[in-house]
Formats: sequence, C-alpha cells, structure tokens
Amino acid sequence: MRIWKALQLSVYGAVLCVALGASAKASAWDKKTIVTFGDSVEVPGQVLPPGTYVFKLLDSYSDRHIVQIWSGDETQILATIMTIPDYRLDVADAPTFEFEERPSNVPVALHSWFYPGEHTGQQFVYPRWH
Repeated sequence: MRIWKALQLSVYGAVLCVALGASAKASAWDKKTIVTFGDSVEVPGQVLPPGTYVFKLLDSYSDRHIVQIWSGDETQILATIMTIPDYRLDVADAPTFEFEERPSNVPVALHSWFYPGEHTGQQFVYPRWH
C-alpha cells in the first residue's frame, strides 16, 4: 500500500512540474512587452496617444507575425496587426522599438519591435500611400 501511495505522489509531482513549467514559458511564447510612450505613436490603422501599452504576439502556432496591442492594464485590446519578419544583426538585452521618421507635425510611426535576445522581430507594414 505504501508503494502505491509513493507512486501516486510521484505521478502527481511530475504532472505539477510540467504544468508549472508550461506557465513559466507563457511570457516568452507571447513575447509580452510593456512599453510607455511619452508622445503619440502611429501604428497601422491608428494613432496611440501617450500612455502605457502591452504588446503581445497572438497565441497562434500557425502565424507568429500577428501583434496585439493592449491597454496598459490589459483590459482592452486596441489593435490586432499583421506584421512581417524583420531581422537585425545585434541582439539587445531589452525590448527594442524602432520608429520611422516623419514630418514634425505628425506622430512618429512604429517601424519594428524586437523581443530581448532575438535577432528576428516584427515589422509593421503601412499602406504605400502613407
């Protein structure tokens, strides 16, 4: 009887470790990044006013280039944007946002977003007429 209980406890412990390990990787999977913009920033389809936002990849195995932008408290999704892969040679230790130059009377446009430690990021695509 003691052997049976020890075996049950071992199985429960293994299941618990697997479950905790999966949740610990969730942030790296969705690449959740919290950013605060001091000025308005344009993303495809809209302009974000100054404030705090959460950038995440959509939870999808088939397409890893769909970015969701959430309010800072993650209660409201503000945009879902298709992106294309972007690549850089150097790897940063912190999230990196690159912007496109624009005339001084319009908000800067978000060009790309790189998650820490990665060469490949998300490039935001704007209409040609833009």
